[in-house]
Amino acid sequence: MTSNELKQMLERSPAECHKALVKEYGRYVYAIVFNKLRNCGTKEDIEECVSDVFAAIFIKYEFDEDCDRDIKGYIGTVAKRSAIDRFRSLTSRINHTVYADEDDMQELVSDFSVDERVDRSELRRVLLDKIDELGEPDSTILIQKFYYNRKSAEIAESISMSDASVRTRCSRAIAKLKVKLVEAGITR
Repeated sequence: MTSNELKQMLERSPAECHKALVKEYGRYVYAIVFNKLRNCGTKEDIEECVSDVFAAIFIKYEFDEDCDRDIKGYIGTVAKRSAIDRFRSLTSRINHTVYADEDDMQELVSDFSVDERVDRSELRRVLLDKIDELGEPDSTILIQKFYYNRKSAEIAESISMSDASVRTRCSRAIAKLKVKLVEAGITR
């Protein structure tokens, strides 16, 4: 719906304009608001915020007769800002002070390390990039063998090669991959 269409509809019938706007963008606005408030607000808070978004649009939107742009971006911005404001007001009411025994805190201690997880994720990304650089069929062979634990016969059948050819290409591809990884600074 463009600004011009909205203005024409509003001139004909404000009620019909409001209904059409809510019908066309209601789910869009609800999705934006829901994503911001789902962890801190109730269903009523979400629905009230959605109503506030449409009220703000009806009150504040300035129509430009020469404008043929879609107003979805404007509606999305209003929805996001309204949801953020509502989030702030809802979370400011929550008492953030938590008193816990040391026994309770032991349950919260985890061996999860963000640094290690990021390092592993980065290593996987680099490894997959280097495997991809090997080209076909070497990259397919390595991924099927080491990521999907498929046997040479299964791989050979899927890429129309013999078992022996798959094994040979696999060993050569591993050698090439080692060189590429050393060039990238990975020596593990």
